[in-house]
Amino acid sequence: MTRPELRHDVRITDTTLRDGSHAMDHQFSEAQVRDTVRALDRAGVEVIEVSHGDGIGGSSFNYGFSRTDEMTLIAAAREEATTAKIAVLLVPGIGTADDLRRAHDAGAEMVRVATHCTEADVSPQHFGVAHGLGMETVGFLMMAHRTSPEDLAAQARIMVDAGCQAPYVTDSAGALLMHEARARFEAVVAEVGDEAWVGYHGHQNIAMGVANSVIAQEVGVRYIDGSLCALGAGAGNSPTEVLAAVFDRLGVDTGLDVLAMLDAAQEVVQPYLPRWPKMDRNAIVQGWAGVYSSFLLHAERAAERYKVPAHDILRRCGELGYVGGQEDMIIDVALTLAGERAS
Repeated sequence: MTRPELRHDVRITDTTLRDGSHAMDHQFSEAQVRDTVRALDRAGVEVIEVSHGDGIGGSSFNYGFSRTDEMTLIAAAREEATTAKIAVLLVPGIGTADDLRRAHDAGAEMVRVATHCTEADVSPQHFGVAHGLGMETVGFLMMAHRTSPEDLAAQARIMVDAGCQAPYVTDSAGALLMHEARARFEAVVAEVGDEAWVGYHGHQNIAMGVANSVIAQEVGVRYIDGSLCALGAGAGNSPTEVLAAVFDRLGVDTGLDVLAMLDAAQEVVQPYLPRWPKMDRNAIVQGWAGVYSSFLLHAERAAERYKVPAHDILRRCGELGYVGGQEDMIIDVALTLAGERAS
C-alpha cells in the first residue's frame, strides 16, 4: 500500500480515548467517548484512536477490565465523527485478527499495530489482515529508547515491507532526551521516508513529549500523537491542545483550530478526569529508569497491597528490563521488595 496523501504539514492523531484509557482505569463511558469525539472532530483532528489502553482485546484480568465493551465505544465514535478517521491499537498477543475484523465492522478505519521495538517481525500477519479489510496501517515500535537508532530503522523497514504505511518512534516510557529522539527520527526517516510516513508518540514523564514533537517535525516526521489534557499512561502524552498551539506559533499547518482544541480539553475532558496525569515522583522514575508508562497504576496498586513504595517497584522494573505486556511481573517485584524490607 502507498502512503496516504497529507492534507497538512503534520497529521495529528489524538489518543485521549485509547492511551487515556490507562489513566481512566479503562472506565470510559459511551457518553464520554461520544462527547470527546464530537469535540475533537469539530476542532479538525484527522485521526481519533479508540480502544482499551492495551489495544483491542485488552480488557482482561492482566490489564484491567473495560467498563464498556470497546466495540460499542468504537461504533459510537464512528457515529459521531464527521470527518475524522477512527483508529484502534492492536498489540499482537493481546489482540487477534478476529478482534481486528470486529473492530473494522464496528467502524475502525485504521489499525496501529504495536510491537516491542525489536520485535517487528510479529506484525506482518496483522498488517496483512488490515490490508484485506481496506484499513489504513500504522506501526508502533514501542519502548524506542531500548534499541539503537540504526536497529530501530531496521525494525521500521520490516514493518514497511509488510505493508505498514507509517512506522512510529514510540517513546512508551517517555525516556528519550532530545538528542536521542532526533537520532531515531533521522534514522527511521532516512530508511523509509520515500515509501512511508514516519510518526512519533511521546509521553511526558520527564517533560520531553512536546519538545520531541517539535524536533520530529523539523526532521521530517509527519504523524504526531497527543492526548487532551495529556490524558494517558504515566505522566500522560504530549497534550494535543499544547501541540496545536505550539505548531501554530511555529507556522506549521496541522489543520487544528487551537481555540476549539482548548475548549475540548477544558470543557469536555477535564470534567471527567479521575486524576490529571502529572510529573510526580512515580512518573518521573518511569522516564528516568525507562519503564513502560502503563505500569504506573499497576505499580501503585501493588504498592498499596504489599506496603512498598511504588517508585521502588517501578525502578526495579526498569532494572529488570520489563516491557509492555509484562504487567503481571509487577506483583513479583512487589513481593520481592516486601521480602527484602522484612529481612
